[in-house]
Amino acid sequence: MFHAGVAVVFALRFRYHQLSDTVTKRYRTLKEVSSMQHNRTLKWLAVASTIGMLAILLGGALVTKTESGMGCGRHWPGCNGELIPSEINAEVLIEFSHRVVTGVVGILIVLLSVWAWRALGHIRETKFLSFMAIFFLVLQALIGAAQVLWGQGDFILALHFGISLISFTAVFLLTLLIFEVDRKFDAENVRIGKKLKWHTIGVTLYSYIVVYTGALVRHTDSGLVCRDWPFCRNDDIGLPTNMHEWVQMGHRVAALLIMVWIAYIFYHAWKHYQSQKAVSRGWLIALILVLAQATTGMLVVLTRANLAAALVHSLIISLLFGLLCYMILLVSRSRHFEKKI
Repeated sequence: MFHAGVAVVFALRFRYHQLSDTVTKRYRTLKEVSSMQHNRTLKWLAVASTIGMLAILLGGALVTKTESGMGCGRHWPGCNGELIPSEINAEVLIEFSHRVVTGVVGILIVLLSVWAWRALGHIRETKFLSFMAIFFLVLQALIGAAQVLWGQGDFILALHFGISLISFTAVFLLTLLIFEVDRKFDAENVRIGKKLKWHTIGVTLYSYIVVYTGALVRHTDSGLVCRDWPFCRNDDIGLPTNMHEWVQMGHRVAALLIMVWIAYIFYHAWKHYQSQKAVSRGWLIALILVLAQATTGMLVVLTRANLAAALVHSLIISLLFGLLCYMILLVSRSRHFEKKI
């Protein structure tokens, strides 16, 4: 009887451990499935926010190109004294749609920033990028509201696109972190030399100046003051004769310099960083984008400010600036590693 009782006890203990292991495995499986679903939702939110920020940038450019900024009159956040305008024309539709998109995307970005802060707070850039995305989105909205209510000078308005661009870049970089692009290209182990570091920082800061000069061309109505390309007048080459020509040609010279600069950086990176795909391929894409940017800029002039060409021009510079800021992130990672060793 004693031996039979011992056998029963051991059998029960064995069965208990089996059940315990089964429950533990099922719990882990459910936890992994839940985590995967949360990650998938976060990725979709990141993609939607990034596309939404591009829509804000292009919508703002569309408002400027079509001169629809006063489509809702001197009213904000309402439109022509109403929450939703009852009389719709092209200018009202463009301006009001831009405001609605900004509001909806603003909510998405707040959700993304808070979620990323909690889920990816262990990645050192996450909190900074989350703050930047929200702060600069609010700032660009306030500048837009100030323009509607009180009006702003052309040089202040030119900052509007640049500030939106910073918010887009923060969201874009958050999306790259969420999709673990760093791991795919082994960005954690990037080693960048001093020369490339300074060129990366310099060309990124300079690109913002180029963006500002481009926005200034739009806001000062200097887009068609020069009818030819690459010179203002190919049959009469000389210095600009008025402020609008100086703005237009100043932007062209600035664009030429950044194209040459990025081409040189690409040559240097391709020669010395072939083993580091994040660096060499990153600068290859940057070169392609800057060449496409120059091409669309030429088309804007030759097609007499064709709307599609102008919007693609704005889209490409947004992507280029986002990529350059990612290269800055790689520089920061490289420095962080050097401090640790």
